[in-house]
Amino acid sequence: MKLDGVLVLDLSLFLPGPMLTLMMADHGASVIKIEPKGEGEPTREIGYRKNGESVWFRNTHRGKKSLQLDLKSADGRAIFMKLAARADVIVESFRPGVVDRLGVGYAATRAVNPRLVYCSISAFGQSGRYAKRPAHDLAVQALAGILPLNEARDGSLVMPHMPVADALGSLTALAGVLMALLRARETGEGDHIDVAMLDSVLAWTPNVSGRIFATGKPHVPKEERSWGGNAMFNLYECADGRWIVLGGAEIKFARNLLEPLGRLDLLPLAETPPGKTQEPLRAFLSETFKSKPRDAWLAWLEGKDVAYAPALDLKEAFDDPNTAERGMLSRDERGSEIVGTPIKFADEPAEIDPRTPARGADAAQILGTLGYTNQEIEALRASGAI
Repeated sequence: MKLDGVLVLDLSLFLPGPMLTLMMADHGASVIKIEPKGEGEPTREIGYRKNGESVWFRNTHRGKKSLQLDLKSADGRAIFMKLAARADVIVESFRPGVVDRLGVGYAATRAVNPRLVYCSISAFGQSGRYAKRPAHDLAVQALAGILPLNEARDGSLVMPHMPVADALGSLTALAGVLMALLRARETGEGDHIDVAMLDSVLAWTPNVSGRIFATGKPHVPKEERSWGGNAMFNLYECADGRWIVLGGAEIKFARNLLEPLGRLDLLPLAETPPGKTQEPLRAFLSETFKSKPRDAWLAWLEGKDVAYAPALDLKEAFDDPNTAERGMLSRDERGSEIVGTPIKFADEPAEIDPRTPARGADAAQILGTLGYTNQEIEALRASGAI
């Protein structure tokens, strides 16, 4: 696999860092999860459980090893630094300054391993006025200005459907890690990657920031192409209360829809700017889709060159046969669901290991590779270092 031989130490918790290292593990990297003492990774105990295990934890930590370390102890730090000397990548997601206070920051680890790629994922980055603020995804989305873009019909804000800041931060970090690994192999020099979730969200706004940059004014979401202002890029309720989506504003799609509906006279409206000028077309489509159940419309649309889709709920999406066909859903030997990897290579494809580690389960094996004897390992357990 692409990342065979790459050793990753994962100090991160919750979602962005663990998802990054999960994708690396799926493609061959050896990932050691460095868990804090006590309860360890918080997601072991968060959310719904199946077969005695958190679904969240299972789908972010499969295929990894677990080592619980007390990094506040001298022995715990010593173990970590021995691992750092061998590692290719370290991922952490503490607030800025924490890893340095613990003695396991970039400067300390680089001193024992100059080729190390050290990735810090945080809400707001290692610098800037917000750097020390505590935050999870929701607060980051709020400061990124994207919550009002998904307003309810009455104009009020609604909770976001996905952890966009977590996801974009994770994928940005993965890209940075892989770039730095490539460079390190060429030069022998690693780097420190500073990934802010806030930066990662802002970086993905080129297609929607036109109004604010061109006019200096904030968006009116309902009048913008991406959020309901375009009739051919919109959500429509059907007779049974289910929804269908038109997802392509190109004029050819409008023609291919309106012609069999006998309303080509409305086609010029599809070419007007998003907003109030398209309201008659939106009104017609809204009334039309409410005349039949969703599945009847799906049958009617089949074979027509129109960008459309049913608005599935998440269960329906995972039940969709295409999801399994693409390898995005499988099950382990106990029947627990495993969400697949989105990165698919023709050669050396991912090999998903569905097993998850118990807290600190791999301590003896990992410390053995570092030269610790069984007696020393037991002494470390007794002292609380592991």
